[in-house]
Amino acid sequence: MSESEVRPLMPQMRLDELLAELQTRLTAVLATRDRVHALLEAVVSVGSDLDLETVLRRIVETATTLVDASYGALGVVGEENTLLQFIPVGLTEKEIARIEHWPHGLGLLGLLIKDARPLRLGRISDHPESYGFPPGHPPMGTFLGVPVRVRDEVFGNLYLTEKRGGGEFDEEDEAVVIALATAAGVAVENARLYEESRRRETWLQASAELTTSLLSGADPHEVLATMAARARRMCDADLVQVLLPEPSHEWLTVAVADGEGADELLGATFDTAATLAGDAFTQGEPLAETDLQNVTDLDSPLRRLGYGPALLVPVGAAPHVRGVLTLTKRSGRLPFSRADQQMLQAFAGQAAIALELAEARRDAERLGLLEDRDRIAKDLHDVVIQRLFATAMTLMSTVRLVERPEASKRLQHAIDELDETIRQIRSSIFALQGTREDSAPSLRAQIVDLVEGAGGHLGFMPGLRMEGQIDTLVGEQPAEHLLAVLREALSNVVRHSHATRAEVSIEVADRRLTLTITDNGVGAGEGGRRSGLRNIEERAARLGGTAELDAPQQGGTRLRWQVPL
Repeated sequence: MSESEVRPLMPQMRLDELLAELQTRLTAVLATRDRVHALLEAVVSVGSDLDLETVLRRIVETATTLVDASYGALGVVGEENTLLQFIPVGLTEKEIARIEHWPHGLGLLGLLIKDARPLRLGRISDHPESYGFPPGHPPMGTFLGVPVRVRDEVFGNLYLTEKRGGGEFDEEDEAVVIALATAAGVAVENARLYEESRRRETWLQASAELTTSLLSGADPHEVLATMAARARRMCDADLVQVLLPEPSHEWLTVAVADGEGADELLGATFDTAATLAGDAFTQGEPLAETDLQNVTDLDSPLRRLGYGPALLVPVGAAPHVRGVLTLTKRSGRLPFSRADQQMLQAFAGQAAIALELAEARRDAERLGLLEDRDRIAKDLHDVVIQRLFATAMTLMSTVRLVERPEASKRLQHAIDELDETIRQIRSSIFALQGTREDSAPSLRAQIVDLVEGAGGHLGFMPGLRMEGQIDTLVGEQPAEHLLAVLREALSNVVRHSHATRAEVSIEVADRRLTLTITDNGVGAGEGGRRSGLRNIEERAARLGGTAELDAPQQGGTRLRWQVPL
């Protein structure tokens, strides 16, 4: 071949090489363009949601897609360089169940926490800081770790492993993930700010509702239930409990529960000296646990129910703590933040103040009621009784002047009626001056309940007369025996007497308590009424008193039970 024939081919070969190189570069540019577009779409996608937990999972899913990784995770860094939360992507439910425990922040993960710089490895096991995987964890080789910063704070780390196709993560992968991590930091901050503003709005609404309910006279238990529901919403908790102390303060009882497992916990008791709730109650300071499942020395139903993060806030300040507000989340969720704690502490403190104000208002109303009752009793004693007594004395002096027996008999009957009216008014005065608390029914009220209950069985209402300071002078033990004797005697009248009329009289006079029950029935037999009398006699004997059962001249039965006070 001549020299002239060879020369034309050389420019042609050079041109082919240049075209091939151009095509390669164009392909790379197109790939870079596609990747940049994918990154931009990822940034938009990550920042499109304001729920923090949703944002975190979306960050991991987007990162694995961008660098073609088989597995990804986001570890949220907490205090003392530990992992508060670990959000995995790429593992099936069965694979997750086989893993003995999530990483605690040791080995390479701990290195990224301590030295927050990107880390790229061809094989994890070759690095000197490699700690190995938890039992049941699938094997992983290639690795890319990038910190996620929120302002100047390291929020967590992105972990990506096992690049598909068997290759290693390259510098371009690292640059893409760093860019995504920067956008993720902004998205996390936005989600945090939104969540905080939403919580504050809920807090203000809940505080106003709570205070209004208490000061308007709502039942305190209903208000506590409202407080639990609002606290659960404010902090996005799965379960909220309100624990109140027993009078001895040795035990705390779950008075209100709201959320998953509430029915199982309602009414449960906790030892004040050996529980987290007890510590919060006695110390008057909030307590937080990142995961109850890791507190091995704690025997709590919350652990058995699968709860992890917990926040316990005292209702009120020491030494006047009224109870404990406990919030928990399912294991694996983000722990309660310091902002949650501060907000809930302020909310519980405001609730305690509202409870105190409501109690003070109820005490003032009760005091006003007692003063009114005292005034009414004084007016009845000083005015009404005196006028009736004077009228009775006038009529008694008039009886001697009346010559006709019928008129004299009517006057005497009127005098007797006035005497009975005076006794009834005195009984009402003693009832008005009673000092028993509203929460404990008075002895008079319990007597009335027993007599009315017997009336439902007899078919008629027995007569009832009470005289003297029954609520004031009758102690707890005599009152208990009196109610038992009255119940037994009325039961005998119902079952055995076949009576159409019955009278119950209870009198406190001369430091003695006397109960008299009469009926117009068939009289006392040798059966049940005699056996029932033995119990009545024994109760009288225990108190140094007597019990007698006899038959009046007009028929029927009369029981007289008398004991000293």
